[in-house]
Amino acid sequence: MSRLIFNLLLQATWQTLEMVLISGFLAVAGGLPLGILLVLTGPSGLSPMPWLARPLGLLTDAVRAVPFIILLVLLIPLTRFIVGTSLGTTAAIVPLAIAAIPYFARIAEVSLREVDPGLVDAVRAMGGTRWMVIRYVLLPESLPGMISGLTVTLVTLVGASAMAGTIGAGGLGDLAIRYGYQRFNTTIMSGVVAVLIVLVTGLQAIGNLLSRKARHDAAGH
Repeated sequence: MSRLIFNLLLQATWQTLEMVLISGFLAVAGGLPLGILLVLTGPSGLSPMPWLARPLGLLTDAVRAVPFIILLVLLIPLTRFIVGTSLGTTAAIVPLAIAAIPYFARIAEVSLREVDPGLVDAVRAMGGTRWMVIRYVLLPESLPGMISGLTVTLVTLVGASAMAGTIGAGGLGDLAIRYGYQRFNTTIMSGVVAVLIVLVTGLQAIGNLLSRKARHDAAGH
């Protein structure tokens, strides 16, 4: 592999990591509160509000139902408004984050609903507030599931970031299309595939390790 190809792969890998990690952070920042809200306002939640839970659930599922490649195009005006351009790595973070927020919100909701209701009832019986239930029961008990869900989200974002390369977002997808496909360079195509496999495998391994540690810590308490 020539030095030029190595440098191209290195730059594209860094751009992909930038897109995945920043959009992953935004997915947690937006998706976790949304997931908590969906649980709290649901029929069996601590504060049932059907008038709020139903529209939130419909909106969440509506965004998740749109294929990412279509969402990329639909959000071009919003992306231009936020970052001033629809091209490049920074611009790709906007649709990636918007797609990932409802995705992670549903994962968070499932993890929170799997917490033993007996623990919630015990805290409530001792006079615990809704905030105390969230802070000391729901979040700690659901942490292993949240970490596993975040791992799945990040792996999904790797694939989505590669897809974003079709509209000039940079990263490994853009490199594969411009240099690999359009110029019939099989070395670059093979290199991109190899790096994507390493990224996904690495993220999954780290996620599994952190999830096991969280389960061990929870069991120890």
